[in-house]
Amino acid sequence: MTQLMTPVSKPRDARRVTVGMVGLLIGAVVGASALAAPAGAGPRSDPTAPGALSDQAAQQEAALVADEDYRLNQVRAVASVAARQGGTMWSKPYRLDTGSGYTLVLTQRGRPYQVADLLELAPQTFVRQADGAYLLTENIYLTTGAKLNLSNPGGLTVRLVSNSNGFVSIISFGGQLTIAGTPQGPTTITSWDPRTNTPDTEVQDGRAYVRAISGQFSMEYATIEHLGFWSGRTGGLSLTGTERPDAGAVDAPEHLTKTERHIAKDQRLNGPAKSDQPPSVGNVTAQPSGPLTNPDSRFTLPGQSYVSVNISHSTLTGNEFGLFISSAQGITITDTTVEKSLSSGLVMHRGASSAVIERVVSRGNGGDGFVLSRATQEVRISGSTSQNNGGNGFTVNGEALANGPSASGESTAVYGSNSISNSVAENNVHYGIEILGGLDVGIQNNRIVGSDMGIVARQGGIKISITGNQLFDQQRQGIAVRDGVTATMTGNVITRAQTAVYVRDSVVEVRGNTIQRAGNHGIAMVGGVEGSVIAFNVIGGVGPSALDLSRSHGDVAVDENQTFAWYDTSSFWVRVRHYASPMTMLWAAIFLLILFIATKGIRRRSAAKLHPYQDKQPLSPKAPIEINTAGGRTLVPALSEVAG
Repeated sequence: MTQLMTPVSKPRDARRVTVGMVGLLIGAVVGASALAAPAGAGPRSDPTAPGALSDQAAQQEAALVADEDYRLNQVRAVASVAARQGGTMWSKPYRLDTGSGYTLVLTQRGRPYQVADLLELAPQTFVRQADGAYLLTENIYLTTGAKLNLSNPGGLTVRLVSNSNGFVSIISFGGQLTIAGTPQGPTTITSWDPRTNTPDTEVQDGRAYVRAISGQFSMEYATIEHLGFWSGRTGGLSLTGTERPDAGAVDAPEHLTKTERHIAKDQRLNGPAKSDQPPSVGNVTAQPSGPLTNPDSRFTLPGQSYVSVNISHSTLTGNEFGLFISSAQGITITDTTVEKSLSSGLVMHRGASSAVIERVVSRGNGGDGFVLSRATQEVRISGSTSQNNGGNGFTVNGEALANGPSASGESTAVYGSNSISNSVAENNVHYGIEILGGLDVGIQNNRIVGSDMGIVARQGGIKISITGNQLFDQQRQGIAVRDGVTATMTGNVITRAQTAVYVRDSVVEVRGNTIQRAGNHGIAMVGGVEGSVIAFNVIGGVGPSALDLSRSHGDVAVDENQTFAWYDTSSFWVRVRHYASPMTMLWAAIFLLILFIATKGIRRRSAAKLHPYQDKQPLSPKAPIEINTAGGRTLVPALSEVAG
């Protein structure tokens, strides 16, 4: 396929670049990041959820993502070719015809490109509308070092055309993209269907998006709405670093048909002499020895480049993924709202590190509110809120990318040093906070209301600290730690959960927590919990047991727990079964036997104190009886005839 490069001053004066050169450079240029959709992608990724995509629609969206990757690879390759041409023609902005539309390429220069520059460079495709907004009908691509500043005094609205006929994008590859407004005049970027004069809400045929690949991205007082589809890299506002190219991104040599070979031969034999150009046959071109013009990309792998991110006082509404960040360092996101995303809200994907997220609200999203995927580390979330999301409020995944040798050769190391503090998770459908594996994860001083469970740590997390949190009204368990986790749980207040604390096959120190109005168990230990500690907890509620250890095995240190506020509702026989363990029954039998023997001995000793001839002694005379006679009262013996 041939790419047309056109200087913007002469829109139809095309200069052709052969596919052979494009193919060589595609391998050298960093390929599109093959970013998998993160965990907690939401109802659109769940085939059982209401409103889920059909197989046909899913395949259509995935194919559109592949087309975008291919188009972007071509644009990158041709931009690299143009940079090597020399002269001034290709050092200035120019246009590419990619077959499905145009791409305006902004090259590096000293000052940033502004709205006025876009009006001059693209008078037919960047048009001011009657209401003051600007409609963009071609793609914009920033080369390395180029700067684009989308701002305007008094506010700015940029509408990216997007409907069933196609969509456009703004992509920075190693450039600097700035979206800036003011409190009184924010900058808005949205998709737009000119046929209905409304934002594009149909994603099955693709949708406009904004992406920064390496370089720098900053945004303040801006609104990004109704952008993106299907994948993280096309998900709306996507900020990603670069990765090694995929094998599928490199084009194979183009094979000419018999007719094309005859035409090429005729041009070679009968055309004008081209002694200054190297001889070539098909895609095979000769060049002199010495330094390579285009190095062999098969043996040159570019290093990974990261994008830096600074976002504040902004709103992202109705995107596929509210905000997707991958392979980024030095991330700062503050005072921002992410809402009504079709999938998850704020997604920190692989390679995101050294991030500070403060006072961010993520609400009403189809998936999780906040996602820290595998291979993210040193991410600190504080003062933030996750409400009414279709998945978890917060998901922190620190698991290794591989368990051993793998096709991709990923590391087996776990990730961590992430924390969530002074934040709120309220009425999310699944869990308030879920921790999957990881190392040194801190969950401190958060407020968690509702959800199926409050805080869940599982999958072998190490040194998980759950401290000072307040949990209310969980349907099942307030805090659940299971499946090989090592954790400490101190100073938490858990109110109105069915089971306040649940520990299974893990080692946990449960110390100094307050449990109020639990409805089933206060603290339940299940499976192998050897080495766990339950101490100095105050447990109140109604149910079968305040401390349920009957289903666990291994030594558990239980000390100084206050259960006076617990009302035991278990039946008599349940209590008997609870206490009637084989060892208890054995000791009870021994005690009863000793008691029986002791009682028999006491009776024998009492019998030994009687007179040996007690039954042989004569009867003692009875006392005299007083009777009345004619002569008066007389005492006579009891056995005398007078008495008879």
